[in-house]
This record gives sequence, C-alpha cells and structure tokens, in this order.
Amino acid sequence: MNDFLVWVCVLGPVLLAEALLARYEVLAYSAGWRAPTTELPEGVPYARGAAPDGPPDAYLVYLDGIGKRRVRDTRDGGQLVKALIAGAPELRVLGQVQPYSPLADPLADRPVWVWLRRHIGLLLFLHNVMQIFVAADHRYRPLYNRAVGSQIVTQLRLAGYRPDSGIPVVLLSYSGGAQVATGAVEELHTQLRSPLLLITLGGFHNGANDLTHAEHLHQLTSAGDWIERVGTWIFPQRWRLFRRSGWNRADRAGKITVHRLDPATHLGSHSYISPEAWLPDGRSYLDHTADTVIALIRARCSATAA
Repeated sequence: MNDFLVWVCVLGPVLLAEALLARYEVLAYSAGWRAPTTELPEGVPYARGAAPDGPPDAYLVYLDGIGKRRVRDTRDGGQLVKALIAGAPELRVLGQVQPYSPLADPLADRPVWVWLRRHIGLLLFLHNVMQIFVAADHRYRPLYNRAVGSQIVTQLRLAGYRPDSGIPVVLLSYSGGAQVATGAVEELHTQLRSPLLLITLGGFHNGANDLTHAEHLHQLTSAGDWIERVGTWIFPQRWRLFRRSGWNRADRAGKITVHRLDPATHLGSHSYISPEAWLPDGRSYLDHTADTVIALIRARCSATAA
C-alpha cells in the first residue's frame, strides 16, 4: 500500500502537468501565439523514395505511434519506412510529420526535454499519450485536427504535391497516429482535394472523426494486439450502439476493411514491425506488414489506372 501511495503522489502531479502542457500547445496554435514550424533540420529531405523529377504513383505519410519525438526517429529506427521505400520505389514517402505536436515542434529537441530525456525518459511517452487524449477530447479535437492536418498539408506541398493533381495521398498510421490520421481527413480534403486512403496499423483512436472524404480505411490488426482492443472498449464512438459516430457511419458505408496480421502483437519482439519474428512462409513480421501496405496501395493505384 505504501508503494502504491508513493506512485500516486509522484505520478499524479506529473500526469496533471502533462495534461496541461498538452492543452497549451493546441491553444497556442489556435490563438496564433506561435507559428508552426515548417523547415526541417539540415540534411533531412521533405520526402524519400520516388525521384522528384516526375509524379509518383502516390504520396505516403507515415504517422508514428507515441514513441515519435523528433523528425528523424521512429519506434523501430525507421525500418518500416525503409522497407516501404525499398519495396515500392514508385511511392514518395514522408516520415517527418510530428503527430503529437500541433506546432510541429519535435519534443526531444526542446531544451527542457533534452534534460528530461536523459533523466526521466518516461515523460516523453506520457506527453505523447496525453496528446492523443487531447486530440480525442471533443473540446480540442477540431483545433487539433486542423493544426496537424495543416502540418501534413504543408509537408506534402514542400514534398512536391500539387492540389487537384489526382495523385492519391496515403496516411499510414501506427497506434495513436490513427487518431491524428482520421482527424486530418477534412483538412487534407479542403486544402488539397486529394484522393485519400487511410491505413491504420494497430490503430488507437476514438472513432469520432468524420471519414466522409476518405475513399477507404484499411484496418490492419491482430488478435494479439490488446492495445488496439482497449481503444475499442474505452471510446464509446467505437461501439456499435453509437450509430452516428464517424467510425460507424464509415463502417455502414462499406469504407472500412479489416486485414488480419496474426499472430503479431502491438509491442515487443513479436510486434507488427519486428524484423526478428518469422512467419511460416519465411517472411519477418516487418516484411509481412510492409508487403500488406504496399499491396493495398498498389491495388488502389491499379484501380485508378484501369
């Protein structure tokens, strides 16, 4: 009991502070106190993959899970993005979007967080977790959606995307990135008028965002992914009872297709993006996930060409 009280006394104020900080950033954006960052660090391209001298088959924006802290990093060291680029050189891939910062300000590059990362690294993850719940909160959700949606639009324009070009934009999201991806749909439609395909990987989101302007959503999941299942339990908009939620309306419209990646898990050595866990056919879980994503995008592009 004493240990429990210690954890409550320590984590309670920390979680409260994180919640306030998470709200501050979206309010600072909406009030115009700070302008979102648009420039990338030296040596970081706006897109990788297909050469910029011609239009790619599609633009793919990768929205990582809560481990995303800076422009360069991803939870797997960039292995999923590298596998997608290697397997589908016809795509132009963006991995620099900061899904947990309405101001597009990498968390780990802020001076105070440099110290915290070295001493209390858990706070970096708690911050991003809180951002997911801010993005899901009905009071802040429209502001958050517009902020990060505009960030994605800006990065796509800098990577060469032209509005009304008809080139598909694919939002590939991992875990909590699905909350951001579903929220960005309206802004991308308004500013770019692009065909929009969503692919969620272990998606953790509240199901409230309107998916009317998304062509389709492919839900990559697994029976071993308990984190995604928690999302379907704790957010009422994911329950079938709430028929008017964005998720359920999209489901009834036939816009959601489920793809099983069993027996992968959400985290750990057997996760969707593990290069060390193997299927009976000799592919790693990472290869299986990358192959599935590429196949879905190519099917969409082939349908357009046909």
